[in-house]
Amino acid sequence: MAGGHSGCGGTMSTSNNFCAGLKRDWAFLSASALLFLASAAATIYGDISMSSGMAMPGGWTMSMAWMTMQDQSWLASAFSFMEMWIVMMAAMMLPALAPALLRYRTSLRGPETVHLNMRTAQAGVGYIFVWSFLGVLVYPVGVLITRAEMKWPELARSVPSITGSVLLFAGALQLTPWKARQLCRCRDEANCAHMLSPGARSAWRHGLWLGVHCMVCCIGFTMVLLVAGVMNLGAMALITAAITMERLAPLPTLVARAAGAVIITAGILVIAQVAVYK
Repeated sequence: MAGGHSGCGGTMSTSNNFCAGLKRDWAFLSASALLFLASAAATIYGDISMSSGMAMPGGWTMSMAWMTMQDQSWLASAFSFMEMWIVMMAAMMLPALAPALLRYRTSLRGPETVHLNMRTAQAGVGYIFVWSFLGVLVYPVGVLITRAEMKWPELARSVPSITGSVLLFAGALQLTPWKARQLCRCRDEANCAHMLSPGARSAWRHGLWLGVHCMVCCIGFTMVLLVAGVMNLGAMALITAAITMERLAPLPTLVARAAGAVIITAGILVIAQVAVYK
């Protein structure tokens, strides 16, 4: 990892290179902004075009993201989910990913550097591949749980309580030293691009490692997204803001703990609502 820095923020030289990159890489930043807007618009459109959901025993609504539409095969349903998942993750993660890719571009720039845009794209694809693989793992689990909830009303009635418990766990995870270590590791990986060669294999590997560290660091937020509803626009917006601030704020641990407190509060409110509903 990067040597000679203190805390989770990177070095002064990294910051100077980053600021210089803002001037040189306006085209990359503009393309990133357009991609973010396009993916966010597609996510919002997908949420609006999707039905509101199915009312379930226990007073909650099941997301249609896990449902197979009429006359739709399992494979077609999985493909539709992955399309939604990749677009959604692009919208959520781009604000945090773009600065990391900008540092990567800055580190590669030199008299012998060629295919800078291609290397940046390869790193970005590697990052998205990791999150896409997570979607491949999540989808069948979500489908199985959804079918079980529809089959057994008692399980469906317990979902709000389970949701509140998951929120409490995810929020508590944000407060742990483990989260602080993962956040430092994630930020350090984004600042360590200067250690890489400018080859295609190195670019792909850098993107994969960025994605792996980011995914591990975001376990708590991913849990919140899954129990709050994969297409819950409000939850997505708040999680996107929290992840971005964790990556860019000068005091990331403080941001993580503040987010944890909010998540724990939400969990308490959900559990309290369950008690009132009963």
